[in-house]
Amino acid sequence: MGLLDDLLGSLANQGGIGQPVNPRQQPQAPSGTSQIMMALLPVVLAMLSNRGGQGAQAGARPSTGSAGGGLGDLIGAILGGRSGATGGGGLGDLLSQLQRAGYGEQAQSWVGRGQNMPLPPDAMEQVFGRDGVAQIARRVGISEADASRGLSQLLPEVVDHVTPEGRVPNFDALTASVDALTLRSGR
Repeated sequence: MGLLDDLLGSLANQGGIGQPVNPRQQPQAPSGTSQIMMALLPVVLAMLSNRGGQGAQAGARPSTGSAGGGLGDLIGAILGGRSGATGGGGLGDLLSQLQRAGYGEQAQSWVGRGQNMPLPPDAMEQVFGRDGVAQIARRVGISEADASRGLSQLLPEVVDHVTPEGRVPNFDALTASVDALTLRSGR
């Protein structure tokens, strides 16, 4: 799984996202790309476990306390606030959104067995809208370009990881998989 395993390994060596690092260990500072991926991982996990705006409950917890709604509300708005009508909770909604934006073939390659097809960074605006990408970028404190680039790299890896059987899992199995990734990330 490459990127995801590297990211989770980096988090384990650093005490996890948002957890204090032992000052005597002096870990290597993560690269800019790793920092972006670490910031985006809770957002991606929340997308996959979203239940119509309640995504923070089942997977990632809100990482920053800003005024207004939580991470679940943001993800619900980005995914259209549906309640997983296509199955797989937020994963089903995400796959539907990718299909509507013209990236269904790529998304199916992440679910199915075999090679994952890449997604160009500019696809994120087509999938989530400019406002959605801007909201994600603001939420995690990165630029819109970094958010688009990071999501286009992280989504295929995480979707592939939570669909090991080559199909969209039921919501309980998806939640268990997302929870396992959340634990591994130190959230």
